[in-house]
Amino acid sequence: MSKQQIRLGLIGYGEVGSGIGSGLRKAGLEHVVAYDIAAFEGTFSALIQQRAAEAGVRLVRTPNELAQEADVIIVAVPGSECIAAAKSFAAVLDAHHVYVDIGSATPRVKRTVGDVLAASGAQVADGGIMGSPLNDGYKILIKGSGPAAQTFADALVPWGMRYDVVSDVLGAGSGIKIIRSVVMKGMEALFIECALGASRSGIEDDVFASIAEFMDARPFMETVKFLLRTDVIHAGRRAEEAAMSAEALEEVGIEPVMTRSTSAVLQRSADMRLKEQFKGVVPDDYKAAVEAIDHALKVSV
Repeated sequence: MSKQQIRLGLIGYGEVGSGIGSGLRKAGLEHVVAYDIAAFEGTFSALIQQRAAEAGVRLVRTPNELAQEADVIIVAVPGSECIAAAKSFAAVLDAHHVYVDIGSATPRVKRTVGDVLAASGAQVADGGIMGSPLNDGYKILIKGSGPAAQTFADALVPWGMRYDVVSDVLGAGSGIKIIRSVVMKGMEALFIECALGASRSGIEDDVFASIAEFMDARPFMETVKFLLRTDVIHAGRRAEEAAMSAEALEEVGIEPVMTRSTSAVLQRSADMRLKEQFKGVVPDDYKAAVEAIDHALKVSV
């Protein structure tokens, strides 16, 4: 695929939108415009205008202006605003527009976006961002899906965007992102709780060195498989230990929100009595452990 100049529009010019706009302009894309409800008034208007000016991206004031100036549109708004953004643009789009929503939202939200835009005839796709624009800029990996996903990839991948089409079903790419965030955002919250407790106890270097030693001992996927396989056997003991960890945090004045939840999830596994089902032997396949937990959950409903 060769580079072809296109008219690009960005809805949302925050960290993600501005990173994409700036990167594509530097890559040689000539026509990039952006619409952001906070661009001309409010706390962040000066920052948005500065970013746009430095990148050579022109800010427009209305959805209609953006629709007139762009053929391919990337929506980079918070997930909670995806449907509202689609409603704002539904009346000004037509069949020649390619509308790609990369906000972090559930597959259901992205399907609703498609429903909102159906009458306009616009070609719709979505995407789930797999990294941080702080590290990767406009080349951040996006898992893409939907009827217009390949059309979008053909237009932007030659310019350096990493848009990996995984399905023609709208919402599939976003589903990868949002379920992945169970771990990615969960780790962040756990690290905060752990760091606060370790800091107040004066042992932060030792605690994180120990965690690093465990994580570095084997490839990440092997760690995942190890923990899931052994959960069905050792969940009870681990739940008890996590409860003790929660007590330790409370002793130094930290509310153990994540750690209490960890103990509860592990205790739920223990209460399923899967250790008896597996006769005390760790299963060879982590998927067998997950299927056993899932079956027990369905039976208990």
